[in-house]
Amino acid sequence: MGRGKIEIKRIENTTNRQVTFCKRRNGLLKKAYELSVLCDAEVALIVFSSRGRVYEFSNNNIRSTIEKYKKANTDGSNSVTEINAQYYQHESTKLRHQIQMMQNSNRNLMGECLSSLTIKELKQVENRLERGISRIRSKKNELLLADIEFLQKKEKELDHENSFLRAKIAEVDRLQQLNMLPNDNLDLVHPFLQRDPLLTENMLQDCSEFTDADKKILTLGKSS
Repeated sequence: MGRGKIEIKRIENTTNRQVTFCKRRNGLLKKAYELSVLCDAEVALIVFSSRGRVYEFSNNNIRSTIEKYKKANTDGSNSVTEINAQYYQHESTKLRHQIQMMQNSNRNLMGECLSSLTIKELKQVENRLERGISRIRSKKNELLLADIEFLQKKEKELDHENSFLRAKIAEVDRLQQLNMLPNDNLDLVHPFLQRDPLLTENMLQDCSEFTDADKKILTLGKSS
């Protein structure tokens, strides 16, 4: 069975922590030595314990290795700056090229600067225009259908209003015709008027919903 994984955190027990430090320090120094021998690498390792004791390994003079590291680190900083400058310059050039290509493409779509294009490139421009026109027509038809549906809805509403107005006009015409009838025929229209004059009087006083024409008919019926 293999060793189980341990949680990487500070060991609280002092004895266990010291034992683990000694074992892992020795293993680390051994690995540094093997790396220097197997790979012919210049290795310098420095370890400070929690009590301040120093442990080191180097297959060369450790101070020389440290000075070499400082120099490489300084040169590396300058190198990184140069690399960053070159990267941004390259990106800037690439973006300018992309902008130029987009501007040329837009000119081509407007029918300009076509003399330098090949037949294949002209065909590509033509296909792009056809796809664009197709999308434009589709959107236009969609808007037209929406407008037609809106107008049809409004037309139905107007028809309903016109029907209502025609019914009102017909009612007014009917009342006007009733108003023009002679007094002898009022009994045929409102026979109850002759039988109950008091009812007619009350209707004239209390029913505010009657029109002037209705009131006139009731008055005529009462007087007769």
